[in-house]
Amino acid sequence: MKQELSNMMGLDIYLSSLDRKESDKIRNQIKPSITEFKPLLGWDVSIISSFDVTKKELDIQKIKVFAEKYKWKNDIDAIFLNNHFEAIVLTDSLEKILWVNEGFTKMTGYSKKFAINKQPSFLQGELTSKESRKEVKMNLQKRKPFKISVVNYKKDKTPYTCQVQIFPLYSNEVTHFMALETQIR
Repeated sequence: MKQELSNMMGLDIYLSSLDRKESDKIRNQIKPSITEFKPLLGWDVSIISSFDVTKKELDIQKIKVFAEKYKWKNDIDAIFLNNHFEAIVLTDSLEKILWVNEGFTKMTGYSKKFAINKQPSFLQGELTSKESRKEVKMNLQKRKPFKISVVNYKKDKTPYTCQVQIFPLYSNEVTHFMALETQIR
């Protein structure tokens, strides 16, 4: 650190964010130079905890841009308000991927560039049950929202169980599908 630790205001807040070993190491370097208490002059809040929220808000805004472009009648805010997600996959009505968020890349290991123009079935493999494949196909044909858990595979071939919520997006007819995904195992 460039400044002497004993002159820092709010050092206890910083130290409380460290693990015990790191905190003890820094505490041993501190020799207080002042003995009177002073009012707190500022409050820095770590951006790390709000960074994920910001990414999710940006993802939602991106979907809203698509919604405006394609004139979807769905209540996009309600979809996101009531459903948790890590990954978003947007496909056309033929299930070709048009867009994925960074959460998809983090969850699967596949880049956005790789996923575009593929069908989400590229994530399936040996442990993906025939029943879940049939159920997905049947529900997509019904053009109604649904939720299902499926076994998918990451880029490194590691299987994972994913809860998928699929929403048909429509103007006068279904033009796209949006999947909100969360890894559960």
